[in-house]
Amino acid sequence: MTSSSPRLPGLDTLRALAIVLVFTNHYQGFVTFKPMFGFVSQIGWAGVDLFFALSGYLIGNQIFAGLRRGTFSLPRFAARRLLRTLPNYYVVLALYAFWPLFAAGAPHAPWWKYWTFTLNLGLQPGTRFSHSWSLCVEEQFYFVLPLVAVLIAACRGALRLGWLAVAGALVGGMAFRHYGWLEAQPPAHGNAAFYREIYYATLCRFDELVVGVALAMVKNYHAGLWTRVTSFGNWTFAAGVAVTAAAGYLFLDDHFGHAVSVFGYPLLALGFGLLVLAALSPASLLARVAVPGAASIAVWSYAIYLTHKQLIVILAKTLRQAGIAADTPLAVAVLAVASIAAGWLLYFVVETPFMLLRERFVPAAARLPQPAATATAA
Repeated sequence: MTSSSPRLPGLDTLRALAIVLVFTNHYQGFVTFKPMFGFVSQIGWAGVDLFFALSGYLIGNQIFAGLRRGTFSLPRFAARRLLRTLPNYYVVLALYAFWPLFAAGAPHAPWWKYWTFTLNLGLQPGTRFSHSWSLCVEEQFYFVLPLVAVLIAACRGALRLGWLAVAGALVGGMAFRHYGWLEAQPPAHGNAAFYREIYYATLCRFDELVVGVALAMVKNYHAGLWTRVTSFGNWTFAAGVAVTAAAGYLFLDDHFGHAVSVFGYPLLALGFGLLVLAALSPASLLARVAVPGAASIAVWSYAIYLTHKQLIVILAKTLRQAGIAADTPLAVAVLAVASIAAGWLLYFVVETPFMLLRERFVPAAARLPQPAATATAA
């Protein structure tokens, strides 16, 4: 996002919340090996799903707005996405490939999987740079969605086909998780097969992306409905919190069970979709209240996500050698600040220059002028 783009406080808050959730979960899973932040640590993996919901809406809105105006270009879209995501990713990938501290002796998948964003396909837990699985899902989404959207837009009855595709994707996701669960047969505490067949698998984890796309479709193709639903911002916010809490409770109670595996993710997607909708509703508290620091964390969140996991593992060992246990407030503060600082550094040194290059060589398509009759009618 360029500096000239208007920032929405609600979306910034949700993006900052997403990276905080992921941080707490990784802190539990790789530093303290216990729920340092209580149930938030245990459900913190859902921060990735919140990122998915945000991406589904933001990318879907870009595509549909461009299609409506007749300015959408697949090559331009792809170039802008790659310049946004690849530089940071490949710099951090180089750290995992060549810096022993980041490699940490973990086995790596075939390197072509990292380069092509297909690491998540058949991924085994414990693989080097494994948390990039979510980036693989998003990159695959970035290229499949515009192709599907362009193809559907060329068909007769495109809007109806689009909604059928949304419904089919959600039903398909549940079906894929059903068969994936039968394949994995996870025990109550989970197993590697569950992560391989369900948690990391693209076809099982796009619910939130689809719900975000659905929000973008409503905004771009159902203006009256969008006006009505965004007029109940605080009610939407409350509903989003309630549905998300219900989904979180189910996952905490039986994360690896069959019913939760099949239906829990769409329920979580609904909750996060409602929160994104509340963030876009001008009258809601989520949209109106700018949480201090959230905008900066949101801007740096991609860089923080890439760097924080192995960084906190390395620094926690250093702190233990200095007599500071990882489960102390001081250690939490040091590792949190270090994660933010590393994210900012990557953003400043790598991401920012490439964003400037993107705006110079692949600028966003200019908005086409509206016909005079439309302008007069408005």
